[in-house]
Amino acid sequence: MLQLNNIQVIYSDVILVLKGLSLGVPEGAIVALLGANGAGKTTTLKAISGLLKTEDGKVTDGSIDFMGRRIDGLDPEEICRRGIVQVMEGRKVLESLTVEENLRIGGYTRRDPDGMQRDMQTVFEYFPRLVERRAQLAGYLSGGEQQMLVIGRALMAKPKLLLLDEPSLGLAPLLVREIFEIIRKINAERGTTILLVEQNAQIALGIAHYGYIVENGRIVLDGPADRLRGNRDVREFYLGLGEAGRRKSFREIKFYKRRKRWVF
Repeated sequence: MLQLNNIQVIYSDVILVLKGLSLGVPEGAIVALLGANGAGKTTTLKAISGLLKTEDGKVTDGSIDFMGRRIDGLDPEEICRRGIVQVMEGRKVLESLTVEENLRIGGYTRRDPDGMQRDMQTVFEYFPRLVERRAQLAGYLSGGEQQMLVIGRALMAKPKLLLLDEPSLGLAPLLVREIFEIIRKINAERGTTILLVEQNAQIALGIAHYGYIVENGRIVLDGPADRLRGNRDVREFYLGLGEAGRRKSFREIKFYKRRKRWVF
């Protein structure tokens, strides 16, 4: 469904962030993109959704193909109409609007009122808490409820490909598990393809079919999610586990980071 071919991204004509990054997302799959802060994960999503333009960034080399058609260089609204919707990091709700108004804005590009109403009911089934809050201003929701709202708002656009940026950020562990179970259900029940950027590698690889690890703007490792979970280096650095499940110390992780040994 989605193919990034050796893309290079530069901000302000000076800062090189992505350095020949390639990845593929098959239709109907959940693909996880993992990496440390500053590795280029969010930039990758913005390159796909066209939002680089809002930050003086651009794809200067390579190509991005979606459903067999090239989309790099298109405006974000056109990319959205083609079926790619990004959920931004940090829960960007429209605080002065109600929950229901936020959801309706998610379907702004649609022209099927009956379908929108059905999809709103589906969102409420996935997130029952939003039913209780539908008339409440979004700015007064808890962090977890806001995360539910932005995912629900994205679903109202009826995406073919959903880009999720750090959905676990700032949430309690129990709520993180609830959110990720809903993400899994959205993929399984609606067939929505998902590209998931996440620092919580353990929970991301728990629902993903395939994973990529990015470092310094390049893919350094990829493979089926269960294979990555079993990889010794991934377990040590991203899952924080050493031999026999022993949790690695910060000193050991720093040493590992310098070692940079990406082999099976």
